[in-house]
This record gives sequence, C-alpha cells and structure tokens, in this order.
Amino acid sequence: MQPRWMSFLEAVTNVMVGYLIAVATQIIVFPLFGLKVSVSENLAIGAIFTGASLARSYFLRRLFSRLGVFRSRTTF
Repeated sequence: MQPRWMSFLEAVTNVMVGYLIAVATQIIVFPLFGLKVSVSENLAIGAIFTGASLARSYFLRRLFSRLGVFRSRTTF
C-alpha cells in the first residue's frame, strides 16, 4: 500500500503538470471560441481547476488504496 505522503506527492506532481498543460491549452483554445482572457486570468482559472483536480486526485487515490486493502484481507 502506498503511504499517504507518497499519494499526496504523486497527486501534486500529476496536477502541476496538468496545470501547465491546461494553461497552455486555454491560451490556444479560448481565442478559437472568441474568449478574450489575459494571461493572468488564464493562470487564475487554471489555479481554480488545479485545486479541484488536486483534491479529486488525492481522495480517489486514497479510496482506491483503501479498497485494495479490503480485497487483500478477504479470503476466498
């Protein structure tokens, strides 16, 4: 089983890479839809979604980690 701190570190790394990709994608895609957003607004939008993604990633990993523990304790 993965320790909690390692789950957190993995989630942070995953989400930070996602943040960079998301901001770059926003800068390219938003103008295609007629959305005029400054770089600082793109960074803020990205940060909001990054926070939500970090929480989601961490809690889902902990849930699946816990489910794995329950399976390993079950004897068939």
